[in-house]
Amino acid sequence: MKKLLIIFAALAFVCAPVEAQNILNRIGNRARNAAENKVGEKVEEEVNNAFDKVFNRQKDKEQSEEAEEAKPSKQQAEKPAEKPQQQEVKAKKQAQTAYAKSDFVPGDEIIFEDTFEHEQLGEFPSQWDLMDGYAEVGEVDGRKVIAFTDDGYGMVQPLMKDQQHFLGDVFTIEYDVYVANDTEEVEDGLGEQSILLTLGNPDIENHNGAIAWITFWNRADGGASINWEFQKPNGGDYTTGDKNLGFDTDTPLVEGWNHLAFSFNKRAFKGYVNGLRVINIPNGKVASHFWIEHSGAFKYGCISNVRVAKGAVPLYDRLMNDGKIITYAITFETGKADIKPESMVEINRIAKLMQENPGLEFEVQGHCDATGSDKVNDPLSQKRAEAIVAALVDQGIAGARLTAVGKGSHEPIASNSTDEGRAKNRRVEFVKK
Repeated sequence: MKKLLIIFAALAFVCAPVEAQNILNRIGNRARNAAENKVGEKVEEEVNNAFDKVFNRQKDKEQSEEAEEAKPSKQQAEKPAEKPQQQEVKAKKQAQTAYAKSDFVPGDEIIFEDTFEHEQLGEFPSQWDLMDGYAEVGEVDGRKVIAFTDDGYGMVQPLMKDQQHFLGDVFTIEYDVYVANDTEEVEDGLGEQSILLTLGNPDIENHNGAIAWITFWNRADGGASINWEFQKPNGGDYTTGDKNLGFDTDTPLVEGWNHLAFSFNKRAFKGYVNGLRVINIPNGKVASHFWIEHSGAFKYGCISNVRVAKGAVPLYDRLMNDGKIITYAITFETGKADIKPESMVEINRIAKLMQENPGLEFEVQGHCDATGSDKVNDPLSQKRAEAIVAALVDQGIAGARLTAVGKGSHEPIASNSTDEGRAKNRRVEFVKK
């Protein structure tokens, strides 16, 4: 009995609060009285119950304090952790915002477009000509691309009626490139690569008529860079330069697909990466054609979503002349009504036009080519038109000034029997009301 009381007293001083010590003191007095009255078993039972009460009270207090510390702060509670889907939406919104500020102006008239969507894997892409190496249709990151299987080397050119003369003095060239930023992907052949865009002019005898080289380097150590050489109109000197691109810099390089865009207007050449201008050459020689050369370890694909257009008539002039604006610069994810981030360039231009002309109202029409059935195309074109209206409303345009109409493939402006014709039929029209 004495040993039990000594242990309880020691525990009281080590781990119990003052209240517990007072209780144990009272218990000790009662225990001595009980011992003198020869009722030790009853006292021992009372001591055990009292100690359990004190111990449990202390344990509950400690657990309560631990639980309080584990609770998120008010600020954390107000900002719950973002889910992967939320992060994707946030990243897409940031990309759209960046494109909305871009000064890139896409050409008005499509002269070549290839998404490779309807091509067969393993076959040579039907809209391209092979100049060197080897190429075939492949797939990477869920998207069909030009794949190079000859040790990563190949040289291709759009298949045109006149291979030497298809660019005018005002044109734009756009395509997507895949950038790896992962050790495993680099080891799998998704890393180190160069994608060379060469502009040519048949009047130049040296360099096979090349007048400009724009090289996009995807480095195996992460990041990328772009450099250029562009011949001046006098045919002698070159304008040269380079720009480092990184994932954590002011350049909007992202892991995965990146959008490159280039524009030439009379003599001025500009280059863009994900909407940000990185090349600005005020005086360059006019080009009449181009080709793309790939080399490196990138074994799955080189480029995707290629678009070449000419002309750059101001939107207001086009509206006044035709009563509507036909654009090919607003594009969507395949089979969906999700607007691609680069489309915000054109949407922003339309919004600015409407802000400058408060009385202007549009019927926004979505048009498809004849690929697929009306059962699919009709509702899809309607949803896409509605998505454009929603995007313009987000830019501050009153919804009452806009009406969304899906036209499907019922109003073609070119033959659906050719790739060129189908490309012209895939369009958005802003018809003045």
